[in-house]
Amino acid sequence: MKKIILNAAALFTAICLLAGCSATGKGGTQTGSQTASASQSSPETARQTEGEGTMSHILPYLEAQLSSKTTESEEAEKMLQMKIGDTAVAVSWEENGSVEALKKLCENGPLTIQMSMYGGFEQVGRIGQSLPRNDSQTTTQAGDIVLYSGDQLVVFYGSNSWAYTRLGRITDKTAQEMTKLLGGGDVMITLELKQ
Repeated sequence: MKKIILNAAALFTAICLLAGCSATGKGGTQTGSQTASASQSSPETARQTEGEGTMSHILPYLEAQLSSKTTESEEAEKMLQMKIGDTAVAVSWEENGSVEALKKLCENGPLTIQMSMYGGFEQVGRIGQSLPRNDSQTTTQAGDIVLYSGDQLVVFYGSNSWAYTRLGRITDKTAQEMTKLLGGGDVMITLELKQ
C-alpha cells in the first residue's frame, strides 16, 4: 500500500512539474512563441492553453505507468504462507526457481499436501508435480523446508543429511514446538498466496 501511495505522489509531482515547465521556458520566463500567443490573449490564458496541450499528450502515458507499477507492487506483496494443520507458521522462503514454481501452483488457490511421518525426524508429502530443483548435500535442522526428488515437500522437526533443494525455514517455532506440531502423527500442510 505504501508503494501505491508513493507512486501516486510521484505521478502528481511529475504532472505538476510538466505543467509548470510547459507554461514557461528555461529560467521561468515565457518563450518567444508563448510571448506571441500572449499578445493575442491574456498571459494567464496563454499559459493555461499551452500547459493543457502538453498535458493531454503526456497524461495517458503517466497514467499507464502508474497503473502498471500498482499492479507490479500488488503482485510483489503477495507472500507464500504456510499452515501446518490449523497453525500458521512464519517462513523465510528462499529466492530460487523451486519457490517461484511453488508460488505459481498457489496462484489459483491454496495447495494442500497430505504429509506422512518418516524416520522420526520429518514429515514428507507429494506436491503432485515436479518442480525445478538444485539439490545439494544438506544437513537439516528442525524447521527446515526442502524439496526432495523434485516432487516431495519435506518439513523437519529433527535433523538429517541428504541431497535436497532448500525451500525455506520456519522462523517462529523452536525445535520443541516443531516436534509438537509434526511429531504426533500425519499432518496436512496448506500453502497459500496472501497479501
